[in-house]
Amino acid sequence: MKALFLAFGFFFLSGPLSAQPMRKLNALIDQSCRACHSGKAAQGGLDFGELPFDLANRATRDRWIRIHDRVEQREMPPQGMEFSPADRAALLGQLAPALHQADLADVAKNGRGPMRRLNRDEYEENLRDILQLPNLDIRDMLPEDREAHHFNKVSETLDMSRVQLAAYLDASEAALRQAMVTAPAPPPVTKFRAFGRNLFPGLRSTGTRHSMFFIKDNQGVNVESERAAPMSRELEEDPSLEMGLFRSPGWPYGAFPRGFAAPHSGEYRVRLSARAVLQQLDFRVSEAKHAVPMTLRSRRPTNHDIAEDVKSVGGILEIQPGVNLYETTVPLLAGQTVEYGLLGLPVPQVDAEGKTGWYRYPPFPPDGQPGVAFQWIEIEGPLPPPQWPPASHWVLFDELGVPPAPARPKEEASRLLRRFMKLAAGSPVPEEAAHTIDRLVFARLDGSESFAEAMLAGYQAVLCSDLFLYLREPKDRFSIASRLSHFLTNSRPDAQLLASRLEDRQALRREIDRLIATSGFDRFVKSFTGYWLNLRHLRRDDPDKRLYPEYQLDEYLVDSLERETLAFFTAMVRDNLPIRNLVDAGFVYVNERLAKHYQLEPAAGAALRPVALPQDSPLGGLLTQGAILKITANGASTSPVLRGAWIMDRILGEPPPPPPPGVPAVEPDIRGAKTIRDLLAMHTRSSSCASCHAKFDPVGLALENFDVLGRWRTQYRGTTEGERVHGIDHTGHDFAYTLAGAVDPSGTLADGRSFRSVRDLKAILAANPRQLARNLLRQLTVYATGTPVRFSDRPEIEKMLDACEAHQYRTRDLVHALVQSRIFRGGAKP
Repeated sequence: MKALFLAFGFFFLSGPLSAQPMRKLNALIDQSCRACHSGKAAQGGLDFGELPFDLANRATRDRWIRIHDRVEQREMPPQGMEFSPADRAALLGQLAPALHQADLADVAKNGRGPMRRLNRDEYEENLRDILQLPNLDIRDMLPEDREAHHFNKVSETLDMSRVQLAAYLDASEAALRQAMVTAPAPPPVTKFRAFGRNLFPGLRSTGTRHSMFFIKDNQGVNVESERAAPMSRELEEDPSLEMGLFRSPGWPYGAFPRGFAAPHSGEYRVRLSARAVLQQLDFRVSEAKHAVPMTLRSRRPTNHDIAEDVKSVGGILEIQPGVNLYETTVPLLAGQTVEYGLLGLPVPQVDAEGKTGWYRYPPFPPDGQPGVAFQWIEIEGPLPPPQWPPASHWVLFDELGVPPAPARPKEEASRLLRRFMKLAAGSPVPEEAAHTIDRLVFARLDGSESFAEAMLAGYQAVLCSDLFLYLREPKDRFSIASRLSHFLTNSRPDAQLLASRLEDRQALRREIDRLIATSGFDRFVKSFTGYWLNLRHLRRDDPDKRLYPEYQLDEYLVDSLERETLAFFTAMVRDNLPIRNLVDAGFVYVNERLAKHYQLEPAAGAALRPVALPQDSPLGGLLTQGAILKITANGASTSPVLRGAWIMDRILGEPPPPPPPGVPAVEPDIRGAKTIRDLLAMHTRSSSCASCHAKFDPVGLALENFDVLGRWRTQYRGTTEGERVHGIDHTGHDFAYTLAGAVDPSGTLADGRSFRSVRDLKAILAANPRQLARNLLRQLTVYATGTPVRFSDRPEIEKMLDACEAHQYRTRDLVHALVQSRIFRGGAKP
């Protein structure tokens, strides 16, 4: 006890606790903690005899905060130890004020958090905005950013190494060279048109003749055998010849017009004539009953064995029955073409064992196999910009023309550099910093470099300097604008935001609402959910082809699942929905593929739209969305452990502790012999395991009615045990699995509340909206400020919750409360 008292004494001699509370705190620790946490055998590495109470030290304060939180959450002392509710309240009542005051003093002295580097997504968006290059693509030139507290925006992990600096220099140079033009006029606009035979690179696609064939008068031609015969010249040039495509992309695949490659990088207008059709067994086609969605994909017109980055461009086109014209605009790099990418169709694959090299097209639906018949396609571009030189060049060289060659180069260099530096920094730049860049550019000019090359070196230095690359704690209107724009649009503030009087709360509120309504808010939603909900890992684990053959290569489904969650969270904010909808909403966003997947009433088209749910539906809210259920499964099996821990952490803000070292994960029995409950019972026989698992396993069990992609089920699937199900999947492969044990989604939470289904669990979670709102506020705080919620922030968080309680913690209200708070505004004037 003497050692403990001496360890505490340093702080309390001048700290907030007097001798009497100090003795009581020491007595409580001595009574209930010291037996397990002292000496060389101290459990968890926590020795109170060696732990000082110097709360001015950040690392020491963080340890005491963890102690406070574990005591508050009733994790310490462990069950069975004598520790009354009065003792717990007394300990927390002494410890919390000391921690709060120490943390608040640190914030006053050092700021709430350090400045942070732009992550690679923000850097790309900032370059796009400042250089006026909306299609700039340099993100993947930069190293992946490290994460902390679920996000890649945390100051402590956004360091700058020599490797990273070199990558930023390379990326900024690539961006600047794309912004600068060297020709006195834009490249000529070319128009390419393909019809008939030239709509496809060959006479056949991979995946049998049923995947693609040419059509004349609604009848397939040259389809007598798998090996296509040469076409007559007359047929090849027949303007009535159509190209019919009846498969979705999947390696190996190459489906693009013959003879086109973009001569220059830029925007291209694509127009095509097409109709949705149904293929019948005799290669006859008839009008489709519904639209067939498709995208265009940018790629090089190479053999399909050449790996390259293929991207969907131009949005989703809904190809309707009957001949119609469709038009979109796509960005292409020099040498690229556009590929046809039909959605939701079969993806024939070579035989499963790879022995014969044969393909088999899967059986047709009863009415025929949907597809698209193309009549012609036009590709025009690159489309000229509204002015020449383009806006990106003007950002760098103003009216100096192409190439820029001013009569007084150093004078012009100083003028342009200061203009660019002010644009990059968003505010006036110290003259000393400007002189530093001047010297760099002047030295190159003196070395006989061209004016353009010397200026690019100066601009590159600016774009890799702290003026552009770092965000600071708010101290003025610009820094508030910068933090707000990087929060809600992932990029720099626009002119209207910079001109707003953000010190006025109503003006700030208007700007928040305006930014939420802009297209830039989509970047926030994608980035925030990508990390908070782990949505960026949606494609990490492919479904096991033995157990879930219907999901093989179904990119249309996976893409729709992702868009569903993005649309849902967007609506939560834009429509200002109460937070309970996060777990228990009365609607879902669906398109044709999701309606089928969720076994709802049929929907038409690829566009998502909100649909009200029947009162007894288990769907609604994040927990039952297929994207979330896929992320929390491994492709072969579902795990109540993973799903339960994910919900406790990401949705409720109560992350479970890591498992003890040496404890293996629960391995699924894909044979179907044992249910997950059997396996969990074996896994948690140890009392040390059971106490933790009781907090999250039941939550995960409630989701067992949903398979690895979120489709409702009542039985597990296996490979040996149970009723056999077999057939041919949409890749043309035979499949067989078994329907094994029945799903039991019931459970009892750690606090004794029980549920029979996921609907019951959602009602339990929705009944505590303050907890849901508190967790969302904490996640938003990390994302917006780059610093996790500090101990001294906690009362501020509760004040925000108090202000939002009357309206059921509406989601956009929470965003407003955060931005108006001291946590967000830092040292800026209120």
